[in-house]
Amino acid sequence: MRRFLFQTIHDVCLMLDREAAGRETSPSGGVIDSQSIKAPHAKTRGYDAGKKIVGRKRHIAVDTDGRLLLVQLTTADISDSAGGQMILDAIRKRWPWVKHLFADGAYDRLQLMDKATFLDFTVEIIRRSETAKGFEILPRRWVVERTFGWIIRWRRLVKDYEQRIDVAEAMIHIAMGSLMLRRNAHP
Repeated sequence: MRRFLFQTIHDVCLMLDREAAGRETSPSGGVIDSQSIKAPHAKTRGYDAGKKIVGRKRHIAVDTDGRLLLVQLTTADISDSAGGQMILDAIRKRWPWVKHLFADGAYDRLQLMDKATFLDFTVEIIRRSETAKGFEILPRRWVVERTFGWIIRWRRLVKDYEQRIDVAEAMIHIAMGSLMLRRNAHP
């Protein structure tokens, strides 16, 4: 029972924050992405060759305003597509009203799209335009990047200092729940 305490507190804060913003309490759309982070003390970690990081990967789903819906931590060697499939399963169980998801090109894989269709999701891939040079803000995609920024504002979450994955996930729920509590307490 205590295992999901921080997740439950976070979810209640999320629904209160959505309601205070004039939205339905349960989201119908979201954005998924992942972030590789160093995990020097982790019992299990992997190597992300693309980012050249030994550690863990945070796979997250946020609503269209950037509130954290779900976090799954894996070793860094797990691909975005494989992590995305885990996210799809978990979202369907925890947030059954979510129907539309936005993602980047790393999630445009046949297995992931088949699973999304099977679970009744619409996944829209947001790509950079081929004519763009340098930095470009992508619609919908910037929301999840802002959420990663909110997460790493907590010094303890800049790296993954936890040995166990469940403790690291709880720390992320505490950080994001605290952000929403502060927002609701001081409108």
